[in-house]
Amino acid sequence: MSKIGIMNRTFLLALTSAALAFTIIHCAAQNSSSAATRTAIFAGGCFWCIQPAFDKAKGVIKTAVGYCGGTEPNPTYDLVTSEKTKYRESIEITYDPAKISYEQLLDIYWRQIDPTQTDGQFSDIGPSYRAAIFHGNAEEKKIAEASKEKLAHSGKFNKPIVTEILPAMKFWPAEHYHQKYYQQNPEHFEAFEEGSGRVSFKKKTWGEQ
Repeated sequence: MSKIGIMNRTFLLALTSAALAFTIIHCAAQNSSSAATRTAIFAGGCFWCIQPAFDKAKGVIKTAVGYCGGTEPNPTYDLVTSEKTKYRESIEITYDPAKISYEQLLDIYWRQIDPTQTDGQFSDIGPSYRAAIFHGNAEEKKIAEASKEKLAHSGKFNKPIVTEILPAMKFWPAEHYHQKYYQQNPEHFEAFEEGSGRVSFKKKTWGEQ
């Protein structure tokens, strides 16, 4: 084989190796990116009212409000609020654990609800409005229980912390008009949040945090 032929062959081999290496690195990066995100599901009464705080949190990639805790397929808002199912208004949070931890998400969650209320949240009364932490695995359950215990000893409340910690079930996104309701209908949202008693409770309990 001539020197030119050898050089061409060597160049082609190098080019092929480089392309293969790029493909491997690219696939690994994609897998790493998808594996880097996790989800958390919380129920905290009116799902409109608990979405803004998580949307503002650094490390939260996206949020969706919806329904969790029931078994009927394709639940609707009307079905859930009829109180004939075990679904609760909930939020699913997709986050980067390198930027925000599950424990930090729980800290945000506690500040959005009344963890001593058993029949719903604020003026929203009924099973679909009851607060709950839906853990996805044993680690999340352990962290949630420790966080709940920490809150109970914080001195913030003179009643028992009754928020349930339950195994996660399938999360169903709510109808489009419920998503980012605070952005779609800011005036109605603010009036509702204020009127429900949630805003005054949060200020009284946590100050202006």
